[in-house]
Formats: sequence, structure tokens, C-alpha cells
Amino acid sequence: MRVLLIGSGGREHALAAALVRSSLLQALFVAPGNPGTAALGMNVDIAVDDIAALTDFARQHAIDLVVPGPEAPLVAGLSDACAALGIPCAGPTEAAAKLEGSKTFTKQICDAADIPTARWERFDQATEALAFVRRRGAPIVVKADGLAAGKGVVVAETVLEAEDAIEEMMRQGQLGPAGSSVVIEECLRGEEVSLFAFCDGENALLIGAAQDHKRIGENDTGPNTGGMGAVCPPARFGRDAQEMAIDLFVRPALREMGRRGTPFRGILFAGLMLTEGGPRLIEYNVRFGDPEAQALLPRLRSDLLPILLAVARGRLGDEEVVFSDDVAVTVVMAGRGYPGKPTVGGAIRGLDRAEAIEGVQVFQAATALADGELVGAGGRVLAVTAIAPALQDARDRAYAGVAAIDWPDAVWRRDIGARALMP
Repeated sequence: MRVLLIGSGGREHALAAALVRSSLLQALFVAPGNPGTAALGMNVDIAVDDIAALTDFARQHAIDLVVPGPEAPLVAGLSDACAALGIPCAGPTEAAAKLEGSKTFTKQICDAADIPTARWERFDQATEALAFVRRRGAPIVVKADGLAAGKGVVVAETVLEAEDAIEEMMRQGQLGPAGSSVVIEECLRGEEVSLFAFCDGENALLIGAAQDHKRIGENDTGPNTGGMGAVCPPARFGRDAQEMAIDLFVRPALREMGRRGTPFRGILFAGLMLTEGGPRLIEYNVRFGDPEAQALLPRLRSDLLPILLAVARGRLGDEEVVFSDDVAVTVVMAGRGYPGKPTVGGAIRGLDRAEAIEGVQVFQAATALADGELVGAGGRVLAVTAIAPALQDARDRAYAGVAAIDWPDAVWRRDIGARALMP
């Protein structure tokens, strides 16, 4: 099969590494890719949201399957454009991708399908939103209604923080159109986990779960980021709990989407909070998480390619997803200054030393080549993943991999997986 993988981050590097293990793969193209994916397939200089150019390339190069990595092309209608050309795409239609593209839409689905989630209100006017948070008090959560590259959620511990978030999103326009309306909801407390399922419109097949570490600082301090590391599987969310969560959060959503005439095909990612009163939905995403994919996919033992093709065709049937029993720990190395303005351009050396450590893989994201040398080119730059039979060993290997990399501009959290080791 000839496959077009879309994206340029660590998630796409991890997907490429899983796809090249398939005996069915004939050729892999990655648009636009990064220096890491270039070692596994052919990078193509097409932006992820250039739907016309992506579908033209797929048609001209006889692509058998399009695999979208990020959400942006799906929300922009990639799957619909592929369907018009008869090209299978392992992702939802534009209408179904509203599960990630609109926080309001997600909440409406939850209400209609009786899916447990936080109480919420939507606001189109800043004055009304400000009055609401002053009346309700804090802690409270302010979410940009649209896509904001992982930066549209503020967990406000004080009313002032909530007011600032509303001002920045709605009046200052710091998130563009995504923040022109907001969803404000109650603050849920507990352990946060990410649950993933393959969906074919009617059926859901559990992939697994991981636990992301979103804040920039140790002990979950500082601002939210796109994700600074992950552990897979979560320490206190085993297989039985994951299967129950599929019944509670995924299958009802699939039924409601089908009832509305917008069946969901693709990877459904349910962000959950494990509260004292039971799990609650935080949000849906319509693709693999990043960095969760970098922790999930190295444990995959099944052939990913036929599963993704079955998803695209709406025929999951008897497909089986098998993972190793090992634990994976992923540590993200970011450019100094992230999640603000990161340092870029610094040389990165020693990836080969890191990958010489047993069980370690390094996935590239915001990297580039300058005069033949690998350099940092953005915020989250590398994801160092290690697998081992036990969590402590996986952590030790991952941090040994980090230590083997020579990159003076790097920052990273030193406590990824530490909480999972607590009794």
C-alpha cells in the first residue's frame, strides 16, 4: 500500500515508525514531515491545511490510504475531499470533526447522549462571561470554543485568572477566531487520563490509555502546554476501567453522531478526569494525542496499517489491537522559553547515543536541518520514549536518553511518571 501521512510533529514520527513495520506498506509519504520522518519515508513539502494540494498529491501518486495526524486538516474537510476522489482517509468528516473543533458541539453531544461531563455554559459576549465567573467564583475553567493548538484552556484558580483569560480570548483576540466565544465550566478535580479508540462509524475498538503531563513545571506547576510527557498505561486506570470507559464515553457518542447523520470514523480521543464521583469527560479530540502517541505506539504489536484501512472503510469487524505488557515513559524536550517564545536554532547532538540505550526511541517534532546539522525549530522539539517491563525502569531509561542528548537550549520536566510510582 502507498500511504500519505499528514503532519510534522512527534506524533507523526511515531505513526511513521509504526507504519513502516507493516509488511503491507509499499511507500510512505509524509506531508510536510520533519527530519525524523525523512529517515522512514519521503517528506513532501505541503502544509497540513492545504487540502487541495494534499488531495492532488494523493490522486497523482496513487495513494491507497491517507492518515491524518493533527486535527486541523480534518476540521478543514480533508476526509470529505478524499472521499470525493475515492481515496480512503482514516479520519472523520468535517462535520464529525466538530467533536474537537467546537467545545460547544461536544457539550451538546454529551447532553444528548447522557455522557458524564462538567456543568457548562457558552458565551459569545465578554461582558456576560465576566459576570458569570464573578457570580460563580473559582476555581473555574475557561475554554476557547474553537481550535487553539492546545492553548485554549485555562484552569483558573481565582476569579482574576478567569477574568484575564476571558479578556485575552474574547477582547484581545489572542487566540484569533477560536476565542471569539468561550465555554465556561465547573472545575473537575482528580487524575486526568487520555483514552483512545478506533471507530468505524458504528463500532469502537479500544486502543488503550495514557496519562499526559500538561503543565510546564514539576509537580504540575506553571502554564499548560501541548504536553511535556506521558506514561502508558496509566498506573490507576487498567484495562477493565478502560473498557468500561469506552462504554460510557465512546459508544454513546458514536450512536449520537450516527443519529445526527454524521457518523464518526477515525481515532476518538476522550480526555477524562477520574473524580471521586467517577470519570467525567473533559473533551474529545479526533486524532491521536501528542505526546500520548509517542508512548502508545512503541508498545503496539499489531499491524497498524490494516486497522487504519478498516477504520477508513467503516469495516473494523474482527480487527484486534495487541500491545506489549511493557510500560512506556515519554519525556518531552522543549526549547527554552516554551510555552512562550522558545529558543530556536541551537544544535542538537547525541540522538544516536540516546537510542543506543535499550528500549529508547527519540521522536522528532520541531526540528530542522541547518548546514547538515539538526537544530531546534520550535517549542516541543523531541520526545524521548523508553519501554521496559516496569515503570521505574522505563523512567530510568527515558531520563538516561535525555541525558545522552547534547542540546543546551533544552528544558524538560524531571518528574514524568513520578506520581504513578506513588502507592
